[in-house]
Amino acid sequence: MTDATETTTETSVEADGVTARYEEANGERLLTFAADGRTATVAQNQEGYAMLKVRTGPDGDELERYYGFDMALDHAAERLAVGVRDLPVPEAATDMGM
Repeated sequence: MTDATETTTETSVEADGVTARYEEANGERLLTFAADGRTATVAQNQEGYAMLKVRTGPDGDELERYYGFDMALDHAAERLAVGVRDLPVPEAATDMGM
């Protein structure tokens, strides 16, 4: 049995100065992007059926909620001041969204 506070999955990728870290922890799926000192996290419940939340970081303030992964990525890219196509998305996170 896995403790609810334990990270069960973690994957990181980097491209064009943007690092993306996907993890499942504390009942959530978290995709955190970092570039030039800025961060943005796209969060969804671990079951994968809830709206996506864009936060300032994994434990940061919620900024907005979206149904679609594409809109959440657009918001994350805007926070990082990069193009949405510059965001590397780990394979484990590609099915996020409703």
